[in-house]
Amino acid sequence: MLFNSLEFFIFLPIVFTLYWLIGNNRIKQQNLLIAVASYVFYGWWDWRFLFLILFSSLVDYTIGLKLNSEDKQSKRKVFLWVSICVNLGFLGFFKYYNFFVDSLVESFTFFGGQLSINTLNIILPVGISFYTFQTLSYTIDVYNKKLEPTKDFLGFMAFVSFFPQLVAGPIERATNLLPQFHKKRQFVYEHAVDGLRQVLWGLFKKVVIADNCAVYANTIFNNQDDYSGSTLLIGAFFFAFQIYGDFSGYSDIAIGISRLFGFNLKRNFAFPYFSRDIAEFWRRWHISLSTWFRDYLYIPLGGSRGGIKMKIRNTFIIFIVSGFWHGANWTFVVWGALNALYFLPLLLLNKNRVNTNLVAEGKYFPSFRELFQMTTTFFITLIAWIFFRADNVTNAFIYIKNMFTANLFTKPEILPMTILGLLIFFLAIEWLGRSGEYAIQKVDFLKKPIRWSFYFFLVILIFSFTGEQQEFIYFQF
Repeated sequence: MLFNSLEFFIFLPIVFTLYWLIGNNRIKQQNLLIAVASYVFYGWWDWRFLFLILFSSLVDYTIGLKLNSEDKQSKRKVFLWVSICVNLGFLGFFKYYNFFVDSLVESFTFFGGQLSINTLNIILPVGISFYTFQTLSYTIDVYNKKLEPTKDFLGFMAFVSFFPQLVAGPIERATNLLPQFHKKRQFVYEHAVDGLRQVLWGLFKKVVIADNCAVYANTIFNNQDDYSGSTLLIGAFFFAFQIYGDFSGYSDIAIGISRLFGFNLKRNFAFPYFSRDIAEFWRRWHISLSTWFRDYLYIPLGGSRGGIKMKIRNTFIIFIVSGFWHGANWTFVVWGALNALYFLPLLLLNKNRVNTNLVAEGKYFPSFRELFQMTTTFFITLIAWIFFRADNVTNAFIYIKNMFTANLFTKPEILPMTILGLLIFFLAIEWLGRSGEYAIQKVDFLKKPIRWSFYFFLVILIFSFTGEQQEFIYFQF
């Protein structure tokens, strides 16, 4: 069930109405409704996925209790590794089995050998990478005694399957979201209005920006040999805004819907394309995943506390694993490694924490230095996105090679002025609202006629320029 589908626009008001009719004094009944609604929402794609998420919930709920009752550290470690192996085992089988088989066969062929292993016709469960990491955060935090295990299985089921963020995040920490299922949720009108405002902006990002950019990005990437370097640059540019509008739009909708039910999710994007270096970009892009890898992988590996060799090793591990998390293709591995190369000089020169303040704070326009930094950071990010979007590594290199030719500076064959105008409007609103949690949050401070005129204008844009419906990109991850 897609957020931008008719089914969801029927589903959400029904669940919302029943949820608050139950009353906030009946926490268990509300949690039951959320769990049932979430399973309906998830089963809309394929009912067989439900057994997987239910089994994952049972395993981690049970292990959480075992970790709490066991004092012997060696046994506690065994329980932790059972959780890790079960969760990553499911993830590895459904997402990476065919990739590893194909890679192994190709390796043998490269060295003159022959290996016959059949791949399987495996359906990738939607959002498995997201809820797997969410449940892992629970068992790891219980193991490290940062969180008391829950004895409320119904609340835990609702936490794992919470439908607004189930299939594409944000990846919530158990320490933040799980306790919210154990306490009363109050309906606060101002919070609900703020949630609806964020949903509206998320829908605009998705159906106007991302879906329209997708049409041109797909056309250019799928026919890259037919276009000039300037058009290939435009294609990469459109994909950069497709993936940003698509993913951050989903996050905005998820966070906004959660507020309607009295829940607060963590911020997932903080205007990443206004970053002045790649370190700042990664503090602002997919924050829930970046911080997950930082806390559960990078820091346990030693982080940046060791010598130069350890810093280099840990940096490449974190970025390559992050790339591999996104998909079973060498393009994602190269994308991760390329971002590690971008990041490494800043880390080694101890400049990865230089740009922590708001860009052009208190000003309408950035300085020339800030503008240059933002442009440079966006461009190298755009180059990395080519690997993310390409079907394979060879095509990515060919795309870049063909882009950097003499006709890079000629007029592009594809230059849709309407979409470019919408992108300029989008960037202007994002820039003006960059100090908020999301771009149009501060519209609430405008006078009522101006505020409602702006909302009405966004609705008109959504109905007038809704692009060809595209599935959310991160559903495949």
